[in-house]
Amino acid sequence: MIPLRDINPTERFAIVTFVLIVLNVAVFVYELTLGSASNEVFVESFAVIPARLFAPGPGAGAVPAAATLFTSMFLHGGFLHVAGNMLYLWVFGNNIEDSMGRGRFILFYALCGCIAAYAHAFANRFSATPMIGASGAVSGVLGAYLLLYPRARVVTLVFFGFFVRTVEIPAMAVLGFWFLLQFLNVLLSSGASGGVAWYAHVAGFVSGMLLIGLFKRKDVSFGGGRKLRYP
Repeated sequence: MIPLRDINPTERFAIVTFVLIVLNVAVFVYELTLGSASNEVFVESFAVIPARLFAPGPGAGAVPAAATLFTSMFLHGGFLHVAGNMLYLWVFGNNIEDSMGRGRFILFYALCGCIAAYAHAFANRFSATPMIGASGAVSGVLGAYLLLYPRARVVTLVFFGFFVRTVEIPAMAVLGFWFLLQFLNVLLSSGASGGVAWYAHVAGFVSGMLLIGLFKRKDVSFGGGRKLRYP
């Protein structure tokens, strides 16, 4: 299932969500302009490297190891990586930004991303493999959305063998299915198989669910949002 858009209007344009998408795309385009060797150095300088985070020493990156929990959110390993993250952020981020305000959303997004990156690093403390991507922060947005708007309709691209069609599915089904896949991959793998940091996805999602109560505006209720009425 690939979400395309949600039927869940906002009160104002989600400028922070838009800027985050622009920044991520801009950094990815910059990565494409680098040669292979330069790009490798660039990524390793700003990515989360668990071994460097927990045992700092020679070979440190361009920023302190702790800072890479944040900087790694703006790096991506390929077109599908950045496109997938930004699609989910575009579909679900605007309502979460609207639910808490722009300033709080920036902090919420960064905090979820840092928690997710740290969880991955902690689970792989001796790994020297760089971890990059906005997946952890975006996962936090998804967790928050599940609690605030579980019944919102999401226009989703669904594949039935060779047939493809768009259907409206409740957010609780789309996001619940997404989280189940992440959780199963954690159980069935080391948490980072196939180049995917599953622990970061799960930790980001859970952190979003735990933090949304602290960040949302008082007039936004769990389960129904602020203004929508559902059939």
